[in-house]
Amino acid sequence: MESLDLAPRSEALEGAAPGLAESLVQNLAQSVRPADLLELTKPRITTMVAVTTAAGFVMASAGSLASIDLVLLANALLGTALVASGASALNQVWERDVDARMRRTANRPLASGRMDPDVGLLWAVGLAVAGVTWLALTVNLLTSLLGALTLAGYVFVYTPMKRLSPLSTVVGAIPGAVPPMMGWAAARDVLEPGAWALFGILFLWQLPHFLAIAWMYRADYERGGMPMLPVIDPAGTRTGRQALLYAAALVPVSLLPTPLGLTGGVYFVGALVLSLGFLASSWTFQRQRTNVTARKLLLVSVVYLPAVLAVMLLDRVF
Repeated sequence: MESLDLAPRSEALEGAAPGLAESLVQNLAQSVRPADLLELTKPRITTMVAVTTAAGFVMASAGSLASIDLVLLANALLGTALVASGASALNQVWERDVDARMRRTANRPLASGRMDPDVGLLWAVGLAVAGVTWLALTVNLLTSLLGALTLAGYVFVYTPMKRLSPLSTVVGAIPGAVPPMMGWAAARDVLEPGAWALFGILFLWQLPHFLAIAWMYRADYERGGMPMLPVIDPAGTRTGRQALLYAAALVPVSLLPTPLGLTGGVYFVGALVLSLGFLASSWTFQRQRTNVTARKLLLVSVVYLPAVLAVMLLDRVF
């Protein structure tokens, strides 16, 4: 029997391999749009995360602009933004089937089918790992640990819980309130009462904010199979009551930075006025549960957070 000569075939395969790899890379590059990769990171949410992280860092620093370590702050913001971007992208990877059923999310890159889920997963994991690693190498281990715990809580607890229980809103507010603590930890490498006060403000603010969104899009959440409170509470009695209670709890918690010695009277008065305005809007929504009052509550909440942080920082620094 004559032996088979495999050399020509092997040489042909070796010659084809680089061309095949190059073709795959080109196809991948053509199928992935930078705009879609950016959309997966939810830039508006990531920006808010960066802002609250910066607020925590400045509040933990000494009370003058000159004393703020700008390089450390930049590293903390970059790492935290990467973690937040990775968490948002992972959330969309897991929820692409739900997003496809909801009108306001159906056009997202993964839900619409514009992006391959494996590409989205690779992008998400890369961002998350880069963020946690960057924080560990350039900031400190405490901040990196907080970032990792926030990521895990958002992706592996909050995201699957959204399909099971309306309590997911409360659970999701926990990782959402950690960024200012990360900023504090970045500046001082320890968590102190001031960090917990910032956590409390952000935690309580999120709940009326999200309940307003959930009320406005309750039909969409129902289509997606997510039992948000407005979905299982069609009359809105519990939804309105909870929005009001959380807004009421925010009033005293928002004032804590002053007795803790972080701010003075200017912040105390400003926070009181802003928090009472937020409470009044929540009261209106609780009394008249309509899309109009929900939208007004949403708009007030969007104004409230940057306003209260601005007054806090100005009082702290100046």
